[in-house]
Amino acid sequence: MDYQTVSFKNIDIAYTEHGKGSALIMLHGFLENALMWQKITKDFSKRFRVIAIDLLGHGKTGCLGYMHSMEDMADAVFAVISELKLRKVTLIGHSMGGYVSLAFAELYPDRVKSMILINSTARPDNKERIENRNRAIELIKQNSATFVNMAINNLFSDEIRPFIQSEIKHTKQEALKTPVQGIIAALEGMKIRIDREVILHFAPYPIALILGNSDPVMPYTETAEQIQNTETVLFTLKGGHMLHIEAPQELSDSIQSFLKKI
Repeated sequence: MDYQTVSFKNIDIAYTEHGKGSALIMLHGFLENALMWQKITKDFSKRFRVIAIDLLGHGKTGCLGYMHSMEDMADAVFAVISELKLRKVTLIGHSMGGYVSLAFAELYPDRVKSMILINSTARPDNKERIENRNRAIELIKQNSATFVNMAINNLFSDEIRPFIQSEIKHTKQEALKTPVQGIIAALEGMKIRIDREVILHFAPYPIALILGNSDPVMPYTETAEQIQNTETVLFTLKGGHMLHIEAPQELSDSIQSFLKKI
């Protein structure tokens, strides 16, 4: 893929760009990068201007410091949007990319046309998840490869894992390219993120939440609960946390369906 870069606080933010039309900003999850969108980008670049960004410390984008808050990442996304002179954009965020989308929506509300959160939540980490992130940070300092292999395995349910071994292997290979500093900085940033559920209730633009019904990371019922009594559109797909791998066509169809209505 051909990457372009934007300078942001003395580091390069890398992104890819395909197609013409209204802008879709694709934001990957933890230990992923812009390549995660490859399977579905082709579907959208015929009608949209698709920009996939490597978030701080991931892919070809550099690290800023020991912690990358979701606000830091949102500012980096804004740097790309400003460089490309985009006025309003649709944010499509997977997992951590969803957290970044929500932070962006809070910081730059006038720049958001619509938002799609995939296997993500507006709620902050609970005490247990914070403790798990702290344990992960200690493990990474000792052996980052062991952590990455475990973390990627845990994103897939036991039922699906045997059928997508080559995809899991590729996901691990990409994840292992993430620098230790980038991994720790993202964990530190996710750990302190604030509750942004209010956006799901009061945002003046359309929002969709796409969830896998067997997500091993974010329990379906608990995650879907946050959009009760809101205008947020819910798509429930058969699959787990990595819908772009487990159900790419269904994910693409859900996004297309939502975009046609707005």
